[in-house]
Amino acid sequence: MTQLPERTEKKLGLVIDLDTCVGCHACVVSCKGWNTENYGAPLSDQSPYGADPSGTFLNRVHSYEVQPDQGAAQLIHFPKSCLHCEDAPCVTVCPTGASYKRTEDGIVLVNETDCIGCGLCAWACPYGARELDAAEGVMKKCTLCVDRIYNENLPEEDRLPACVRTCPAGARHFGDLGDPGSEVSQLVAERGGMDLMPEQGTKPVNKYLPPRPKDEMDHIPATAGEIDVLAPLLKPVAEEPKGFIGWLDKALEKL
Repeated sequence: MTQLPERTEKKLGLVIDLDTCVGCHACVVSCKGWNTENYGAPLSDQSPYGADPSGTFLNRVHSYEVQPDQGAAQLIHFPKSCLHCEDAPCVTVCPTGASYKRTEDGIVLVNETDCIGCGLCAWACPYGARELDAAEGVMKKCTLCVDRIYNENLPEEDRLPACVRTCPAGARHFGDLGDPGSEVSQLVAERGGMDLMPEQGTKPVNKYLPPRPKDEMDHIPATAGEIDVLAPLLKPVAEEPKGFIGWLDKALEKL
């Protein structure tokens, strides 16, 4: 079994803003593309154009309709990938030591040459963040694009996980969550960042920012009836006509 490090020098991870995510799946596509073309073995697909397609993805987006205690129902888009837990059960359950957590940055990785595809790590992960690549016969998971973030051949602005670099809504943030002064740590503190399923005791590094309550229209009297969204556009610009139109209106009144 693989032992977890007592501590890591950094806690690199993601902060995902559920209030900003629009569910466009750009992060899913970019993740699939980058990891298929670069790190490790390709992320395979089985019968991608058939009646029952399936494939390996390291990042997925789920959508849920939720009903807050107050306010209207909301549609929440929920991206999910490996959370690089401090107390990662997927690491300690691995019988070959293929799964491990790096001391220098806290990233959880899989040594694919040692993986036997037993699936114990997927069974142990409470988040369903690991997937067995059917073509390769090994487990795959989010690597935080370790081949990008340390790649000095890339421009500095590209040394981010592919999902973060691609997100058009700016809903994904990357940094050292072990540093209280980092941008991601301050964002978590300001917005009340949350752990996913904290009762599992895995201490995930990745955090989620909760969605803000949506605006309500309680200020409109109940007798107002239906709201005409065009009303502001149909309101007269001037209460009393002026200029030529004003003169014409007065002239017509005398007829």
